[in-house]
Amino acid sequence: MKPLADEQIVRHLRRAGAVAERAMAMARHPFGALLLAPDGETVLAEQGNIDTVNHAESTLARTAAANYPGAYLAQCTLVTTFEPCAMCAGTIYWAGIGRVLYGAQESQLLALTGSHPENPTLSLPCREVFARGQRAVEVIGPVAAVCDDMLAPHQGFWRR
Repeated sequence: MKPLADEQIVRHLRRAGAVAERAMAMARHPFGALLLAPDGETVLAEQGNIDTVNHAESTLARTAAANYPGAYLAQCTLVTTFEPCAMCAGTIYWAGIGRVLYGAQESQLLALTGSHPENPTLSLPCREVFARGQRAVEVIGPVAAVCDDMLAPHQGFWRR
């Protein structure tokens, strides 16, 4: 898997943020994800959040698994605005995606959502989920340079 330069990391996370903004414009939760090809540049797919059980990351991982062979996905990167929840981390693992890049931590999201019934956050870091598996998933994140950008769409959203 090709290493990602700092410039690429920030650029791809900002694009995932734009996907999250589009999801919010469609009255969905503001989360976004991308799937990068092994070259670290080509965006194979984009996905915004659909609903409480069809998160951007899990939906994208399922679609990727249905369309690309496992050996290829092992070289791909899933880019997401927030740290994948336990459900999404499990789906990413089972899809065979080799790397995850996220902007902000799930704990930061919890600070904004509180006990909102549409986002019952699990306190289970994705690194812990991946560590229980039989194959490695590289994790990059949180990324301080874009953290405020990832949090911005959520400011006030969960009070609606």
